[in-house]
Amino acid sequence: MQIVTRIGTMQRLARQWQRASIQIAFVPTMGYLHRGHISLAERARRAAGRDGKVVLSIYVNPTQFAAGEDLSSYPRDLANDKKLCRVAGVDALFVPGDREMYPAGFSTYVMEEILAQGMEGAARPSHFRGVATVVAKLFHIVLPDAAVFGAKDFQQAAIMRRMSRDLNFPVKIITAPTVREPDGLALSSRNKYLSPAQRRQATVLWRAIQHARNRAGQTTESNLRKELHRLIKNEPEARLDYLEFFDPATLEPAKELTKGAQMALAVFIGRTRLIDNGTL
Repeated sequence: MQIVTRIGTMQRLARQWQRASIQIAFVPTMGYLHRGHISLAERARRAAGRDGKVVLSIYVNPTQFAAGEDLSSYPRDLANDKKLCRVAGVDALFVPGDREMYPAGFSTYVMEEILAQGMEGAARPSHFRGVATVVAKLFHIVLPDAAVFGAKDFQQAAIMRRMSRDLNFPVKIITAPTVREPDGLALSSRNKYLSPAQRRQATVLWRAIQHARNRAGQTTESNLRKELHRLIKNEPEARLDYLEFFDPATLEPAKELTKGAQMALAVFIGRTRLIDNGTL
């Protein structure tokens, strides 16, 4: 596995692969890797093929964090990340630095203006501007044929697909399934923040999705929202940030809570903010 830290080096390597007609599949991450990330690398391998190249990037992108969020404390363990990437068969690990990614005087940003309005975009207004900007930059650097995103960040994957279409990136966007613990908690680097008691309470996100799934078509949206609010409030350290039902294709609010609609929610467990989603 090659470890690349400079943008120019990564671009030259990617151009060499392009000239040799080698497929490149890309997994952008912020590191502190877990089984969910490894599943993305495995999906990238299937996209690239046996003779293709899988590139995984690790970069804690400052522009997607707002003031007061956990940029400085975001978990990092590059040594372990390298081990996991080697085991997963990653061909190149790209680990750029802030000075290259955002040089002095940086003032150009990418913003998707429809899909980014609700849910995470409403709760964290500058978040998707930062995500779209860094992913656009990474696409120009890595030159992938395909890029893999996790379904846990459903809205993010939809925005990346729209950005690639609108800005003519020749990149196929692949969404890989959410990987969960046996009790249903979606894997997340931020799970590290949870105390044992909070970890037990964090399953309320998955329990809320299951409850909504079971009740879809049997009650009104208003009643279901009340039921879910009560379910979440029952956990002493849980605080609901948002809960939305929407069309998975357009991200517009669902007209009816029938099978096939999508649900997404964000919940604070203590000071840790977790997100999840699922199909009803």
